[in-house]
Amino acid sequence: MTETKAEMATEPAKELLALNPEQESDFKKKVQEAKKNKSGKKNRLTPGVVYVGHLPRGLFEPQLQSYFEQFGKVLRLRLSRSKKTGGSKGYAFVEFDCDEVARIVAETMNNYLMGERLIKCHVVPPEKVHEKLFVGSQREFRKPTNPVVARYNRKRSADQVEKTKAKLLRKESKLRKKLAAHGIEYDFPGFAAQVKKSSVAMNASTCSDDTTPVCTPSFLERRKTMAVDDDEDDEIIIKMPSAEKDEECSSSVEEEDGDEDDGESEEPSEEEAEAE
Repeated sequence: MTETKAEMATEPAKELLALNPEQESDFKKKVQEAKKNKSGKKNRLTPGVVYVGHLPRGLFEPQLQSYFEQFGKVLRLRLSRSKKTGGSKGYAFVEFDCDEVARIVAETMNNYLMGERLIKCHVVPPEKVHEKLFVGSQREFRKPTNPVVARYNRKRSADQVEKTKAKLLRKESKLRKKLAAHGIEYDFPGFAAQVKKSSVAMNASTCSDDTTPVCTPSFLERRKTMAVDDDEDDEIIIKMPSAEKDEECSSSVEEEDGDEDDGESEEPSEEEAEAE
């Protein structure tokens, strides 16, 4: 038995033959392709995609690549960015070479505290992965040279301002026509009223038709001396004595006091004279 087993092992494997000798070459080619596919399927790994959300600020493609490579080989990485400013939107998609690694990453990193934020991770099913999800992910991101904020806040010439006004007025008139076509009676001032107000304010004259008031010194003195009799106005006017009158009153009082003192001083002198 052992000899027969050894002879069978040394004998080469019999080649597969097609039933039709004319199709033998095609049959051999198909067999070889099938063997290659079987050997490739044994070593091939199905990739897995992980969604990573609630990312803190300051984490971009290089930092995310180096961080997630500790779990396994990262095939592709896509960080969602704003087209207006180029900043991160706070979530990304990471593709690993093995779906088992992706599952482990999702279980490990879910609710993981990083930069005062709880990271949210879950595995994206293969049927929900969009075919264009990682398009352009290999290119290096370049910040927009002329973002929308700068375009909106740029200085415009007078012609450009007039064009924008005309465009807004056209849009507003179309909106009014649509509302009227649907039978909606809704009146609103809109942008047209603002344009009219600005034009009236620009064309208004700063000069008034009133007579120019006289402000000569004599007129001001006369105005001060005039008595104001207003029944409607309950204003209380307190007239204070002038400083000159106060000085005159004080001087007259001092003179009277001085006369009284002189009279008192003269009386004892007469008595003294009689006694003598």
